[in-house]
Amino acid sequence: MQRVMKSAIAAIACAAAFAPAPAPAQTFPAKPVRIVVPFAPGGGSDILARILGQKLGEAWGVTVIIDNRPGAGGNIGTELVAKSPADGYTLVLGVFGPIAVNVSLFKSIGYDPVRDLTPITRAVNVTNLLVVHPSLPAKSVKELIALARENPNALNYASGGSGTAGHLAAELFKSTAGVQMVHIPYKGSGPAMIDLLAGQTALIFDNMPSALPYAKSGRLRALAVTTTTRSAAVSDIPTVAEAGLPGFEATNWYAILGPAGLPMPVVDKLNRDIVRALQIPDVKERLAAIGADVATQTPEQFSEFIRAEIEKWGKVVRSAGIKPE
Repeated sequence: MQRVMKSAIAAIACAAAFAPAPAPAQTFPAKPVRIVVPFAPGGGSDILARILGQKLGEAWGVTVIIDNRPGAGGNIGTELVAKSPADGYTLVLGVFGPIAVNVSLFKSIGYDPVRDLTPITRAVNVTNLLVVHPSLPAKSVKELIALARENPNALNYASGGSGTAGHLAAELFKSTAGVQMVHIPYKGSGPAMIDLLAGQTALIFDNMPSALPYAKSGRLRALAVTTTTRSAAVSDIPTVAEAGLPGFEATNWYAILGPAGLPMPVVDKLNRDIVRALQIPDVKERLAAIGADVATQTPEQFSEFIRAEIEKWGKVVRSAGIKPE
């Protein structure tokens, strides 16, 4: 009997040793997850990460840590994640600049956004507003284009800095409309907005939380949004495309990515859970308040989107001769 028991125990131990390990998606996450935000606290990317992190933490029953790693236009934090273990426990809040633009803007960014990162999902589109100073006679996109064509390089446009989303949107506007305007870069959208309000510049493409209050108060005039569809938050403001420049789109977006080589079961679980969290009504309401509209994709769709964005904005950077500050 004792010999039989020993044989049974040995058989059980052998079976356990060769049993398949639990699938990654079934055990993930089993410990805290870190979302690296490659910009300072308080901005749109940080707000989104904290909203999303809270909901994911509640769903998973683990802590989701928001880790701000600003610097080099978002490159430092994004590179950190690109070089992290491919286990799903370190993710990056991917932003338009460090994912789609910086590879064309900087000589070296320390990572390849296609080769070194795993796309999980685009999360939201962020609406930028084209606003002008009230002294400018243009009351529509068509009138602005006509004014710029009649007066080459007479209009100054402000931006929060060279290579920022607002700068690139304006350069795309110039090339698509065939107009010439002078770029006045500032160290952040705050100083840029101050000079626009004072009439030192004529216009700006800026994020909605910054620009909309001034448009509502009449201190600036909103002409259009830069996304392909109207924003739910300001449905009475047309898109640039429908207001006079067909085909125009300059969408600032946020997304979630991980290091290259993430197991597909983990990628699929992250995609499902993030998409589900972003569809929660109070999440959508909070995002709308910062001018963000939910725009999720499958990992495959997001991968194709990244490649298209890199090509699109690379052409804009090269044709405009944009250099990092």
